[in-house]
Amino acid sequence: MRVLVLNCGSSSIKYQVIETEDETARLIGEVERIGAGGAVLTQRWTMSGRRLREAAPVRTHEEALRLILERLGLSGDQSDANPQDWLDIAAVGHRVVHGGEQFAGAARVDSEVIEGIRDCFDLAPLHNPHNLAGILAARAALPGIPHVAVFDTAFHQSLRPSAYHYAIPLALYRKHGVRRYGFHGTSHRHVARRVPQLMPDLPSPRKIISLHLGAGSSVCAIEDGRSIDTSMGFTPLEGMVMGTRSGDVDPAAVLHVMARESMSAGEVLAMLNQHSGLQGLSGITSDMRDLLSEVDAGDPRAALAIEVYLHRARRYVGAMAAVLGGVDAIAFTGGVGENAARIRRGILSGLDFLGALEDPERNDALTGGVEGTFHRGDTALAVVHSGEELTIARETARVLASRS
Repeated sequence: MRVLVLNCGSSSIKYQVIETEDETARLIGEVERIGAGGAVLTQRWTMSGRRLREAAPVRTHEEALRLILERLGLSGDQSDANPQDWLDIAAVGHRVVHGGEQFAGAARVDSEVIEGIRDCFDLAPLHNPHNLAGILAARAALPGIPHVAVFDTAFHQSLRPSAYHYAIPLALYRKHGVRRYGFHGTSHRHVARRVPQLMPDLPSPRKIISLHLGAGSSVCAIEDGRSIDTSMGFTPLEGMVMGTRSGDVDPAAVLHVMARESMSAGEVLAMLNQHSGLQGLSGITSDMRDLLSEVDAGDPRAALAIEVYLHRARRYVGAMAAVLGGVDAIAFTGGVGENAARIRRGILSGLDFLGALEDPERNDALTGGVEGTFHRGDTALAVVHSGEELTIARETARVLASRS
């Protein structure tokens, strides 16, 4: 089955065309800076290596979808693609960040699913509205094929109540759904599947700690392919130090700052989501590559940001190991996890007691999307190429097969 995967963010749409039979991406693309002026579409055909890059006056997600479909040859304008290559797309898979408790798995899009996504707007106001806009635009443009919603939160629906409840009045959970939901589920699901494939000659790992490290970061404890704990919570703000997000903060500290600085709730949310994390600590940048360069140049603020980041990550690895009752494998994915050997090394430093001993040469060689293992101890260490789009394609095919 050939699946068009759409990942609609707040100002971008990433997309891939994936053949699920051999699990290969035939095309990879993105439209960036939607509505911000200077929007750019980039597209790469993986078989031929041909690339396309063009500026376009894209003001809305609907306009971006129309442009993408034109460049795929799925609209009236087929000048940039061979229609015989693309007109046999069988389904569209959509990433949706929040499914609340209603969606424990992927679902074929219908009016009920659309309303369910809309019901979660309050839980993910920065994500779900854009996800739904992409679904509606794609369904309008491609009404003759099935569309499937794949939820980031679904993988974590296996959490036990002891893992997802907060110790606040239970009425707030019953009335408002305040609980841990967890995110990056498609990424962690892919890690759970991929890690055993990278070690075919070893016993299949039952207990995996998955670190998705990028602009947003989360850690997940996986046992027998199921999520049993994760660092992100009611929103993607909780947990790890991230690019611009604070991660864990004492709620009393937030209230203290609000009172002292006369800040509104909206201003505090903006501070914690957009001006904190690596950006806030360093005062320089949220980009890990730039921060590491600044550390090498001797900047103490960059060094502090990195040390806080590494400390928080080590703390979560230790916590997840305790929840699992041991660990068979630790896997790194996401832009930072896949490419920053220094960060992997820093996180693993001091985790010898878990059997997490790295092979430095193999660790350094795993960059630029190269997958593999790099351990020399009892605990397997792996780098896994981010497979969110592939997971969405797999889930889309699975849902449609189950309904046939």
